[in-house]
Amino acid sequence: MKKKKNNISQSSQASQPHSIFMWFITIGMLLVAIGTVMPLFAQDMTNETFKYVYGAGAVLLLVGRLFSGYKGDNIRLKRLYRIESWSAIFFCVAVFFMFYERAGARDWLAFTLAGGAIQVYTSLMIPRTIAKENKH
Repeated sequence: MKKKKNNISQSSQASQPHSIFMWFITIGMLLVAIGTVMPLFAQDMTNETFKYVYGAGAVLLLVGRLFSGYKGDNIRLKRLYRIESWSAIFFCVAVFFMFYERAGARDWLAFTLAGGAIQVYTSLMIPRTIAKENKH
């Protein structure tokens, strides 16, 4: 019984990324959200600072996700963390379409929505999978 408790604490510690990269992820997600909402409040469409805010957030998020991977043995959690990294990649692709002259607003918004959907899915499934693992 003692060995089982020790195993549970190791698995929950293994799922916690480094704290500095958690700050990157948090700030990156906030900047992506702010950059997405900024065009809605813009009076004129000549102001393009939202692209740089969104881009900085996407890069911070990508760095945070790449360096805060799952280090445990659970294959399902490893897969979920890998999928979560793909959301940051989608946000970076959205940045490309923001600066690409031939692309319209639909292009970067589509990748933003795809990255957001993946983010929502993994943010629900990772704690659920950890809770299931801790029950066993």
